[in-house]
Amino acid sequence: MGKGNETAPNSFILLGLFSDSKYPGILISIILVIYVIAVTGNSILILLIWLDSQLHIPMYVLLSQLSLMDLTLTTSTITKMAIDFFSGKRYISQVGCGTQMFFYLTVGIAECVFLKLMAYDRYVAICNPLRYPVLMSPRVCLMMVIISWGRSAFTSLSHTSYIMHFPTCGSREIHHFFCEVMAFLKLSCEDTSIYEKVVLVTGTVLLLIPFGLILASYALIFLTVLRMNSLKGRNKALVTCSSHLTVVSLYFGPIMIIYITPCSSLTLELNQHLFVFDTVITPLLNPFIYSLRNKEVMKALKMVLSISLMSK
Repeated sequence: MGKGNETAPNSFILLGLFSDSKYPGILISIILVIYVIAVTGNSILILLIWLDSQLHIPMYVLLSQLSLMDLTLTTSTITKMAIDFFSGKRYISQVGCGTQMFFYLTVGIAECVFLKLMAYDRYVAICNPLRYPVLMSPRVCLMMVIISWGRSAFTSLSHTSYIMHFPTCGSREIHHFFCEVMAFLKLSCEDTSIYEKVVLVTGTVLLLIPFGLILASYALIFLTVLRMNSLKGRNKALVTCSSHLTVVSLYFGPIMIIYITPCSSLTLELNQHLFVFDTVITPLLNPFIYSLRNKEVMKALKMVLSISLMSK
C-alpha cells in the first residue's frame, strides 16, 4: 500500500473498482458520467412531481420516493469511490463505514417495500377502481411512506449496529468499493458463519416475498386488462405496468443473485460488477423508463420547459 492508503486506528481500506484494470481512470470516469446523468434524471423527476399538482397522486408520490432512494443509494457509494480513486486515499473510518452500510441497507430494504407498494397501487387502480380513493387516499399513501421508511431504517440500524460490533483483526482491506455487509464480515476475527446464514435467510425473505407479491399483483392486473373493452385503457394499463415490471426486474435481478446465491459461487469481480449495476445502472435507467413511457410526466416536463423559456 502506498502512503496515502495508510490507515489510522479503527479505519479500513476500500480496494475499490477496477484495481486490476490497465485503464482504471477511464472506467471510473465513465461511471462518474453515468452517475451525473442518473442524479440529474432522478432530480428532474422528483422536481416535476413536486411542481405539477396533477402528479400529486399515490403512483407518482411513490415514484418520487423511488427516485429519492436512487439518489441516496448512488450518492452514498459512488462519490466516496470516486474521491478515493482520484485522491489516492482509500481509507474510510469506522463511523464512515457504518454510515455507508446503514444507508445502503435502508435504501435496499425500502426499495423492496416501495416496489411492492407501487404494484399494489396499480392493482387497486386497475382491478378495484371504485375502492381506489379509499384504499389509496393521500392519508393512506403518506402513512405507507412514513412506515416503510421507518421500518427500513430501524431494520438497517439493527443490522449495522450488530455488524459493526464484530472485532476485526489482521488485514483491514475491504475487497469492495463501499462498506458492503458480506465484504466487511470477512475482516472479523470471530466466526461469522451463523450471522452470514441469518443474512442469507433475511435477504431471501425480504426479496422473495415482495417479489412474489409483485408478480402476483401484475398477474391479476394482466388478467383484468385482457378483459377490458377499451383499447385505449388497455394500452395505457399495459404501458404503465410494463414500465413497473422493467424496473422490478432491473432491481431484483442483481440483488437476488448477490444475496440469495451462496457467496462461494460468486467471484469478487462478478460480485462487484453486480453491485455497480445496482448502484449506478439501475438509478440511471429508472427515471428514463418512467418518464419516456409516461405521458403525464412528459407533459409536466414540457410545461416546465415552456415556462422556463418564456421567462427568459
